[in-house]
Amino acid sequence: MKAPLYVGLVHYPVTNKFGDLITTSITNLDVHDIARSCRTYGVKGFFIITPLESQSQFLDRILTFWQSDVAHTYNPHRVDALSIVSHQKTIDFALQTIQNQEVECPLVITTTAATIPDQMTFGDCKLLNAPVLMLFGTGNGLTQAVHDNADYTLMPIAGVNNYNHLSVRSAVAIVLDRLTSEK
Repeated sequence: MKAPLYVGLVHYPVTNKFGDLITTSITNLDVHDIARSCRTYGVKGFFIITPLESQSQFLDRILTFWQSDVAHTYNPHRVDALSIVSHQKTIDFALQTIQNQEVECPLVITTTAATIPDQMTFGDCKLLNAPVLMLFGTGNGLTQAVHDNADYTLMPIAGVNNYNHLSVRSAVAIVLDRLTSEK
């Protein structure tokens, strides 16, 4: 991908399996694994998006440890990966952060496991020149309103059968690989 890429892991607004609007909890595993994938594939920033102060405090405890001298000695690669992680209360705040760092306004691309009309292909996404904020939903995915407000929605990851319910960690890694691979 030619454009500067940012990743947002959205904990609100997302849906549960019944389609209800919910807020999900941050998981330590998602923070670490997605940060490692983001760093591997050249992502400029990884935003954990949640309005909940308790979740912000939880994330702050994780990140504070990984900024310590002990962490630098224990696992410098993990320190490096987690250095691109930050908390944002909303998607709009994440967009504002990107706008403060980039010359151009970012495009918003949402992800989903569902097939919906007018989805962007991975190949088309690679051709973008403007900064991109790629949003991934937790729970059962981003709300329809988030998709409606995005510039594009990326086509789902296709497996070998009809089952399509990856963990968000796996989905981020696969999408990043497809967007940055030579093929």
